[in-house]
Amino acid sequence: MILTGAGIVIEELVAQGVGTVFGYPGGFVIHLYDELYKNSRRISHVLTAHEQGAAHAADGYARASGRAGAVIATSGPGATNLVTGIANAYLDSSPVVFITGNVPVPMLGRDAFQEIDIASVTLPIVKHNYVVREIKDLQRALREAFLIAQSGRKGPVLVDIPRSVQVDSFAYDPGLKVSAPGAGRPADAGALGEAIAAIEKSERPYIYAGGGVSASGAGGHALELSRKLGAPVGLSMMGIGAVPASYGLCLGMCGMHGRYASTVAQSEADLVIALGVRFSDRATGNAKEYAKNCAIIHADIDAAEIGKNVPPQVSLRGDLAETLPLLAAGVADRIAARGEGEWQARVRELKAAEGELLGGPAAAFAPRDAVARVSAFFGDDAAVATDVGQHQMWVAQHYGFERPRRLITSGGLGAMGFGLGAAIGACIANGRKRTVLFTSEGSFGMNLTELATAVTQNLPVVVVLLNNGVLGMVRQWQTLFFDRRYSQTVLDRKTDFPALARAFGAHGFSAGSAEELDAALKNLPAEGPCLIDCRIDRDEKVLPMIPPGGSAKDIITK
Repeated sequence: MILTGAGIVIEELVAQGVGTVFGYPGGFVIHLYDELYKNSRRISHVLTAHEQGAAHAADGYARASGRAGAVIATSGPGATNLVTGIANAYLDSSPVVFITGNVPVPMLGRDAFQEIDIASVTLPIVKHNYVVREIKDLQRALREAFLIAQSGRKGPVLVDIPRSVQVDSFAYDPGLKVSAPGAGRPADAGALGEAIAAIEKSERPYIYAGGGVSASGAGGHALELSRKLGAPVGLSMMGIGAVPASYGLCLGMCGMHGRYASTVAQSEADLVIALGVRFSDRATGNAKEYAKNCAIIHADIDAAEIGKNVPPQVSLRGDLAETLPLLAAGVADRIAARGEGEWQARVRELKAAEGELLGGPAAAFAPRDAVARVSAFFGDDAAVATDVGQHQMWVAQHYGFERPRRLITSGGLGAMGFGLGAAIGACIANGRKRTVLFTSEGSFGMNLTELATAVTQNLPVVVVLLNNGVLGMVRQWQTLFFDRRYSQTVLDRKTDFPALARAFGAHGFSAGSAEELDAALKNLPAEGPCLIDCRIDRDEKVLPMIPPGGSAKDIITK
């Protein structure tokens, strides 16, 4: 059938199973929006308050669902407003297809009104991008974009479509075939043999699971490997939920703000089995000290990540969904054969020490208690988004995630303002079920206008604002490393957040104690968004903490 370029875009979105697209209209996508209007029964559109909110919403949608998110934005400022969201998706390997409009092809490069070379701007932060200059190339570009975004190591793809291409006409081919990247393959058999030999030789194995485990759906195989070896499991922040928090050998997040037992156990291991992780600086601290006393097996789908930050003794380049079953099947079940030993006893000892070090008296309304109460109230059903800062770390440490795709957070970029848009996208992806956002007044202020989106969509998003009146994480660093010189981290804002929520059309509550938080949770409305302003002490710290460039021996616990 013959369609305009705008019609081809909508037809291809439907063919790719995109039920919801996020975006904001403008002059150079007006033809796309006209086709969205005509096809509103086939594909829904969520109008956000800002293009950055649309980018984060599509990212949250992708993370919660495992399917590619989609965004439409106009040229110029519409496209540039997407850049933070594109970078965030790129660094966290989230599959999102960004569709931007642009000036007509004859005007490209002439500095026309709202012309920006968005392909060049985004080149370092996408898996691939396209500038479609001819209508005959449009469908193939779109179909390839979704394939690339969702294959291998997932990530964002941008398709820039000049207005002249949107109005031209061409045949749409529902059966169009495009070249697919190689299907997921396991690591090389020889490398697997080396890994199995290294595991059999180890006495204190430690599994370090990252976002690649969740992305590949390989969490069950990681659990099997852990059970056979009696190996504790530590998690990167992106790996939280890859194995259940309730699993006895799950020690939680490791690294700069990781759990005490997880970080110390990793430092005492003689073998680290790293699965789908990047070994970022926040995870390793001093990289030379990190790898000094142990061997490392690094398994990842992306060859560029293996050896980039920490050199492994064994490299397993392959799809974890294919590699991990072979690895788990190939090792002996040492727990079945000889039961628990010194290593498992040491892990229990570290967990007990963690309780003693960090489980003492807390402030009257401690953030860790607030997080635990919200976790107990919502259980494992709700998706949980966060912004970036102290509250993000408290959630990573104290919220009990039992399944993957439940924690929606900005890991690599650390983008304040990510949370509300991401919560909106996750809520829609999960059938508009109750979704929680943990944020703080610094992060929330970045994109709080998306409350209008949540209200308009009548989404049951619960915003838990841990309000300490400061930029908490930077202030913590100023306290510990800058002799309490609090430069521009005391916000001193007079915002009444519950009243602000009500002004947007949401519900607003205040909580200055655990009892008031419990009461607010029990009185949540059945529909629509609400905000709970939890007033906490500004001097509460995220502990434990490894100083920048330090190692486990430098860990701060009080």
